[in-house]
Amino acid sequence: MAAGETLGAFCLTEPAAGSDAAGIQATARRVKVREQVGVGASAPTFAAPATSALAAEELPSGEVYLLNGTKTWVTNGSAAGVLLVFAKTDPAAGGKGISAFLVEPRFAGFRVGRHEDKMGQRSSPSVEILLNDCVVPVENRLGEEGQGLKIALSALDGGRIGIAAQAVGLAQGALEETVKYAKQRKAFGKNISEFQAIQWMIADIQTEIEAARGLTYYAAWLKDAHPNKMGASASKAKLYASEMVNRVVYKAVQAHGAVGYSRETDVERMYRDARVITIYEGTSEVQRMIIARELLGAPDKQKVAAS
Repeated sequence: MAAGETLGAFCLTEPAAGSDAAGIQATARRVKVREQVGVGASAPTFAAPATSALAAEELPSGEVYLLNGTKTWVTNGSAAGVLLVFAKTDPAAGGKGISAFLVEPRFAGFRVGRHEDKMGQRSSPSVEILLNDCVVPVENRLGEEGQGLKIALSALDGGRIGIAAQAVGLAQGALEETVKYAKQRKAFGKNISEFQAIQWMIADIQTEIEAARGLTYYAAWLKDAHPNKMGASASKAKLYASEMVNRVVYKAVQAHGAVGYSRETDVERMYRDARVITIYEGTSEVQRMIIARELLGAPDKQKVAAS
């Protein structure tokens, strides 16, 4: 992955578990390989296709996990070479019973389901992942059993900085398109860039982008230099940048007038691409809860595990 030879995917969200990450229903059951393939006295757990099943000699521990469940909105799930999947090894323990696993598409019981027909960001596939007694070697568990939610939330903290950067870049592109169009488009005998209404629109866009860029850079610097002091910085950057980009693309389309509503323009696509940024990697509402919790404190039962 570091060499760019394969893609990874993050599998946390489920049909009934989005912002409430602790509410996932996918399970992971540890069994002996002998039982799993039906060699001993125990009946086989399932009959895996010979072409995709993992041979016992590939499993030096003599044990595997069988993962069952459905993951949704998995970015690049149909193209990934390895997927980080979260499932409950101890369902009775709630969030403390979640574990993390590295799953490969070749594993028996793994299948890519439907592709979402999305409003925007259509070049990046978002798919459903189906796990039906998916055979995962014990060695592919990431961390210890019960550490999955901690791993997931840590990944989301870093991911939110990336999403904030995405929002800043998208907004910058919308600004550049708007400036270029304003200098070319004529109305009432002059370029629309000479009208104060357009000038104020562009000035507001630039100011908001710089504010979001500053929050994003600061959060990224904290993660690199002082990771233990990050606090809610990633949430602040993600919250402001994601809502900023939606305001920016709205103004960009408005400045373009009717042509901004056409699929022929980049700002139309940017308008659609921006909408989901306030939703994934934790909704704006969840980010506000995280920020407020840092300031006010909150009992454990009120803590939100955002996805």
